[in-house]
Amino acid sequence: MPPKITNSVAWQQAEILMQPAFIRVIDNIRKQLDESSWTGTYHDVLIWPPNTTDEIKALVTQLLQAMETATPEEADDIRRTLARLPMPHPGYHLLLQRQQQQASIDLWELCYQVCFIEYNPQEEAANIDTSLIDELGEVDWLRLDAKAKELVEEAFASLPEV
Repeated sequence: MPPKITNSVAWQQAEILMQPAFIRVIDNIRKQLDESSWTGTYHDVLIWPPNTTDEIKALVTQLLQAMETATPEEADDIRRTLARLPMPHPGYHLLLQRQQQQASIDLWELCYQVCFIEYNPQEEAANIDTSLIDELGEVDWLRLDAKAKELVEEAFASLPEV
């Protein structure tokens, strides 16, 4: 789940870090894939809140599709119904395959681990890793790349053995 950011300064810092973190994560994944026996493909996914039933997921999906052809009055009714239901947020996963083995890495979660200190999706609030921002308020690319590289290496090291 996306981290809970508690103040406007942290929000600005997250905005500064997220795109560079994503770039460094993707580049380090490419380097790991070049050296490993895994092959990877990137996929957009929907991330549902915990405990969302398959029935609710199907209903939300059906309502979102119905919005495309709904009259303005029907669309208002659909929006009111959707407002009471859990909504997914977009995710981006790296699906890995090696022979019969498969694994998946949530790229946004990996980026959150880069940008936040000891990021835990179950925690209410997340704290920006301010060591990744220099004294001028700019991204410290060397520290960012080092942290992204370390976390990507850990992700690949945790993959199943042959």
